[in-house]
Amino acid sequence: MTGYPLTEEIILRAQTTYSADEFDADEVFDDGDLALEERHALRRVAGLSTELADITEVEYRQLRLERVVLVGVWTEGTVTDAENSLTELAALAETAGSQVLDGLIQRRGRPDPSTFIGRGKVDELRAVVHSSGADTVICDGELSPSQLRTLESQVNVKVIDRTALILDIFAQHAKSKEGKAQVELAQLQYFLPRLRGWGEALSRQAGGSASGNGGVGLRGPGETKLEIDRRRIRTRIARLKREIAAMATIRDTKRATRRRNRVPAVAIAGYTNAGKSSLLNRLTGAGVLVEDALFATLDTTTRRARAADGRVYTLSDTVGFVRHLPHQLVEAFRSTLEEVAEADLVLHVVDGSHPDPEAQVRAVREVLAEVGADAVPELLVINKLDAADEETQLRLKRLWPEAVFASARTGAGLDDVRSAVERKLPWPPLELTAVVPYERGDLVARVHSIGEVLETSHLAEGTRLKARVTEGLAAELAPFVV
Repeated sequence: MTGYPLTEEIILRAQTTYSADEFDADEVFDDGDLALEERHALRRVAGLSTELADITEVEYRQLRLERVVLVGVWTEGTVTDAENSLTELAALAETAGSQVLDGLIQRRGRPDPSTFIGRGKVDELRAVVHSSGADTVICDGELSPSQLRTLESQVNVKVIDRTALILDIFAQHAKSKEGKAQVELAQLQYFLPRLRGWGEALSRQAGGSASGNGGVGLRGPGETKLEIDRRRIRTRIARLKREIAAMATIRDTKRATRRRNRVPAVAIAGYTNAGKSSLLNRLTGAGVLVEDALFATLDTTTRRARAADGRVYTLSDTVGFVRHLPHQLVEAFRSTLEEVAEADLVLHVVDGSHPDPEAQVRAVREVLAEVGADAVPELLVINKLDAADEETQLRLKRLWPEAVFASARTGAGLDDVRSAVERKLPWPPLELTAVVPYERGDLVARVHSIGEVLETSHLAEGTRLKARVTEGLAAELAPFVV
């Protein structure tokens, strides 16, 4: 049987894509249209697949999703909550490049420990899969290795879970060197406990005469392929952690420069596809990729913005969140998510047209708390105002009276967003009055840039400023203080 194990493909793909001229940790595509065109340049042609009909052993196959059936277990909440969760899973599957044929929900007190949906429903699922011609089943939850094997053997098609689906989307959309390393780390951590032999060719052999069931020609050290795979994966994981730690050091150095100059930082966070990148483009003209898809952008983009009073601050677009975000991704992207924890303000973007925005807000806040960003001041921005009806807008205004309503697509409410951000930015701590000589116009410009000018006048000996400034700038202005 030909082909590499999926774990080997992950490692080999990473080794061939990393190079010395790769993008640095903060490098992004400024031309969003070009990146979007590249992403859409290769599309699958339906009906031309040469995939084998019998694919019972698929753990090591690349996740090439085509025609899928979705399966969810409804354990709590209302039926609307269960349907919204499956609808989101369908959007994830379509983002990964597959065609959703059907979706099933099973009502249970808890997922079945053997087959996830219960043995009585497996036959029904198999009938739906065969009648629809699907080649993949996606479960709305994280399956244990035993659940994955059992369900796969009984349904006789590929079976993956929500975590593997999200990891596949991240692998497709990661662009920067740091993003690729973080996704590969998450993938390897996920697949490590799910390794097994490839069919009968690599099934475990009995070693030594004591086992008694090996037979002639099968006695010896036994099958060690799995141990080799695990050792290679652990070695690769350790290397990736070292590389990501080094990249995090570079990111910390850049943040330290901003902290030293007391440049306020605003982090744009929110649910995936809530419009964070569109809002960043509107506020700063960043030109990052915008697509109506989940997890369209993964790499952090930081741009400079200027308040109406002249102060400079930074806006950073971060990776989107989702309900039940895989813990492997949270750990792998921790250095990126720390950009939110280090910010002075979190611009929490919410999709106002979504059927359940409250659940999205709860999911985002859970992840923010996990990375230590729950104490950062938050400004809620209800986006996609143009797609929400009046009744929904009134309900959300009652629910979040302090929120700002806007539409990144039409530009409505963006001035309110800017004003709200500027009001919540931290003020420089020291107030002083200085007469700066005209030949030191650079100092005057810096006061306007990173300080708050309260009064200004022009005298014969120089520019008289009354302003609030940072400690470092106050030390430079000390010779001119009056």
